[in-house]
Amino acid sequence: MTTTARDPLQRHVVRTLVGSQMIGGVGLAAGIAVGALIAEEVSGSARWAGLGSTFQVLGTAVVAVPVVRVMAARGRRAGLVLAYLVAALGAVGIIVAAVVGSFTLLLAASLLFGGATTANNQARYAATDLAPPDRRARDLALVVWATTVGSVLGPNLATPGEPVARALGLPVLAGPFVFSVAGLLLAAGLLVLRLRPDPLLEARRRHVESGGVASAVSGSMLHGLRVVAAIPDARLGLLTLVLGHATMVSIMVMTPLHMAHGAADLEVIGFVISMHILGMFAFSPLTGIAVDRFGGRAVALAGSVVLSSATVLASVSPEGHSPTLLAGLFLLGLGWSCTLVSGSALLTGAVPVAERPSAQGSSDLVMSLVAAGGGALAGVVVEASGYRALSLGALAVAVVIGLAAALARPRTGQPA
Repeated sequence: MTTTARDPLQRHVVRTLVGSQMIGGVGLAAGIAVGALIAEEVSGSARWAGLGSTFQVLGTAVVAVPVVRVMAARGRRAGLVLAYLVAALGAVGIIVAAVVGSFTLLLAASLLFGGATTANNQARYAATDLAPPDRRARDLALVVWATTVGSVLGPNLATPGEPVARALGLPVLAGPFVFSVAGLLLAAGLLVLRLRPDPLLEARRRHVESGGVASAVSGSMLHGLRVVAAIPDARLGLLTLVLGHATMVSIMVMTPLHMAHGAADLEVIGFVISMHILGMFAFSPLTGIAVDRFGGRAVALAGSVVLSSATVLASVSPEGHSPTLLAGLFLLGLGWSCTLVSGSALLTGAVPVAERPSAQGSSDLVMSLVAAGGGALAGVVVEASGYRALSLGALAVAVVIGLAAALARPRTGQPA
């Protein structure tokens, strides 16, 4: 298979996005490991422990709406910076909520903190703007991979966050969010300085110069959904993204609580979440190569199998720490990586250049809304029926991805 080399500008864009993902990953993941715990502490009930993380996921969808509109009008750089700044404000709000003991403020701030995930999600699409078709998935996956460094380090900041919190007179669980503020602001600064020229605006310019029509650009999410709904490959990509993300989020948000109820300490919880995030991001370059080589449908099917295995392992894991739970969470991240990269590549490759920002934004909007619903339902299911029941419910969702990928018909001339 012949591979088209990236031009110098594309290499610069990918390097810049890799750097911002590394730094921003610390900011995002520093709060993930303690999200459910701080929600339980502030609310005073395990029933509401999943809501903090759920509102972060919901915030990803809410923040995506203005971010996509800004991107459509002004390019990727402006939209990504906006998302990171909103997330930094949310991290500050979570710290204040922990100090004053306000669960309402915690939820509102968590909504804003979801902007960090919005930035991470949209950065992967920025990597495809100037990429040739036969390198699209691997460039996208490389930016996804870059989150590994910060995201694996982030959860392990729970322990050093304790002395930082005490030094600042904050509750212990608020400490990691101090690191979040710093990481998110640094990521925004890097993009302001280095993401020039803007890849989306440059892609539009090249499209017109090569004889393409300068189409009107819409930042409407509804328009984006209509575009996706009209194209079979884009529909499969959206389904893969949505269900893969919902499976991962529903298990991941309740795992720290499942471990804490078995007397696992913060350091062990942080380690397990780090291994989960390692699975999410570390092998994504290989996933991207597989998508470019074998096609998105095949990798989506593989992701379904891996996610199904992960949920089965999680369902038989006792409370606290266990090798079974560690393996299940790692595979949960790996399966998510397969569905994210394959779904994103399927959708991006099927949609015309002018329609991509709204189509990509609408897909992430739906992905986040469904995952937010899954995260909210996860807490209720765990309290009523336990972690095992939640895991088996997620198994059913993972299986649907495989069925959809297996039954979908590949486009003529495309790899199966």
